[in-house]
Amino acid sequence: MYRTSLFSLLGAPLCALLLATSASAAVVSFGSGINQFNMDFVPIGNPGNAADTTGNPNPVGAVGYTYDLGKFEVSEDMITKYNAVFGTANGLTITQDARGTNKPATSVSWNEAARFTNWLNTSSGGFAAYKFTTSGVNDNIALWTAAETLDYDAANPFRSLRANYVLPNFNEWYKAAYYDPSANGGLGGYWNFATGSDTAPMAVASGTTAGTAVYSQSLATGPADVFNAGGLSPFGVMGLGGNVWEWQETENDLVNDSISSNRGVRGGVWNNNSDRLSSSIRSNVSPSNIAFNDIGFRVASLTPIPEPSTYALVLTGLTVLGWTGWRRRGK
Repeated sequence: MYRTSLFSLLGAPLCALLLATSASAAVVSFGSGINQFNMDFVPIGNPGNAADTTGNPNPVGAVGYTYDLGKFEVSEDMITKYNAVFGTANGLTITQDARGTNKPATSVSWNEAARFTNWLNTSSGGFAAYKFTTSGVNDNIALWTAAETLDYDAANPFRSLRANYVLPNFNEWYKAAYYDPSANGGLGGYWNFATGSDTAPMAVASGTTAGTAVYSQSLATGPADVFNAGGLSPFGVMGLGGNVWEWQETENDLVNDSISSNRGVRGGVWNNNSDRLSSSIRSNVSPSNIAFNDIGFRVASLTPIPEPSTYALVLTGLTVLGWTGWRRRGK
């Protein structure tokens, strides 16, 4: 892929320049032909931020690195195209609810979400995030072990150190939802709700108005399209409060040492009250459970994704430096 080749080529100084110039959402394409889809990512900066000591769990939200988070929940269209390109032919078809192309993908287990995330990595020339040793699409993962030195992280045996695309862990998700780098006069701080407020957002069935979220609707209403799932978080992520619950990578007790233990879900859902959207509410579900049509997910990227305009800037610099031998590799 274009991005992988560029990062492999550039040295640390130019990578630093490239990352420093990226400040807003970027788009990455997956799949191919009629089964290609785009995923929008938003940078979550301010690395080294303090944890929140008022949320659940406590402390939570401290992340020591810059990462990107999907601006929108993974849609049915993305799962459908994954199935067409990879899942069906490899016996890893993901079954989902069928509400509409742009509806959030639901009734997808944590294990299936991990399979989809692995494919994002491997289809773009990277390494799988999660270790599967059996062939069922809804089988549990295995833990990475110390013998697998390139992948093993003692602090999180679920996630490979070499992975780029991952399910957000409990700190990554919480920071993107509730942390605001401009709060407290620019010192940074946390809000109770993902719309940058300590008071509940306005309840809507659909839309993008600031300060709104999709909740307090009837069960029959169902979730909104992922592109109309309410106002943005301070970082610019949509739908972290309301619409559908979202899987987190982390198990409920935060240890990540049991392949079958319940995983965290957060954010509330379209037919919940406002308290389910708040920073104090957290729930959990078995990683193999496909019975919930109100749980979706989104993906994080651990390698911050530069905007297309940034590529142009860096490539211009490469030309000036006489790096004429570089070529785009892959498809």
